[in-house]
Amino acid sequence: MMKVIQHLWFEKDMASAIAFYTSLIPGSSIHWISGLPAETPSGPEGSVKIAAFTLGDQRYMAIEAGPLDPFNHSFSIIVECETQSEIDHLWDALKAGGSEEQCGWLRDRWGLCWQITPKRLGELMSDPDPDRVKRVAEAMLKMVKFDIAGLEAAANG
Repeated sequence: MMKVIQHLWFEKDMASAIAFYTSLIPGSSIHWISGLPAETPSGPEGSVKIAAFTLGDQRYMAIEAGPLDPFNHSFSIIVECETQSEIDHLWDALKAGGSEEQCGWLRDRWGLCWQITPKRLGELMSDPDPDRVKRVAEAMLKMVKFDIAGLEAAANG
């Protein structure tokens, strides 16, 4: 059976980034980190680092091979949280040295884009009442870090 694995290209500091990510997300682990044992266009033998790791239930590979294309919003990692305390914890940790953005987005200090979202948002956005959905959407668009109580209040009018 085929497996789908996300791949991340880091300019530098890949090992620190994935150690940080795996420390934040329960059920995560680093499988291995290695220097590429061959000369590459990015540098001499051993200068390019590669890694395999898991964040929650998702598999990743990564490479540290100098500048190429910076991370952007075309790829982001969504973390669906059950509670506000989970949102707050991840948000505070990931935004350190990075930047906050509207609608639950942030960019960490390595430039990777994240969406820290409450599971409840998906439930509220799929409500059969279009007026409730509209109120939730309007509230969501005004938020930077998601506030579950604020989304619930908007849903309830």
